Parts: sequence; C-alpha cells; structure tokens
Amino acid sequence: MSRAFDRLRRGERWWAAELVMRSLGVLLLGGAHRASVWAHRIITTPPVHQTTPGELALCAMVFLLLTSGLAFVIEGPGLFRYVPIPSRSLWY
Repeated sequence: MSRAFDRLRRGERWWAAELVMRSLGVLLLGGAHRASVWAHRIITTPPVHQTTPGELALCAMVFLLLTSGLAFVIEGPGLFRYVPIPSRSLWY
C-alpha cells in the first residue's frame, strides 16, 4: 500500500488512482445533492420550532460533502501530492 501512496506523493499520473478518486468525488457530490434536497425539504416547511441541532448537522454535512466531492473531482489524486514546506515556515 505504501508504494501506491509513494506514487501519489511523487505526482505520477496513475489511471487507477484517477478513476477511483474522481469516482469517489462524483459519489460524494451525489450524496451532497441528496442531503441538500432533504435539507431543502426540511427548511421550506413551516417551522413549529427553532432550528434543531440535527438540522444544523444536516447542513454541515451538505457543506462537507460538497467541498470534499469538488476537491476529489477537480484535483483527484493530486490531493496527495507532496508539497515541500520551506524552512522559514512556522510549521517546519
């Protein structure tokens, strides 16, 4: 398994990784769509109460699914590419 991650860190193009990562992104975007439709249904009905923590968690889940899905679709395996940290950085 580490050889696969080494290939990803070096930035080599690997069709299997491209396919898996971008497919995962499409699945996450599909989940974001389903969750956003569900959230829209909950939000557009007349509320008898204030926003519940469950509704807030649902909207947070939509946000996380959407952003991670877009990252996987747009970048794909490039998300795991090695980025050197300069020595003058605070985190070095």
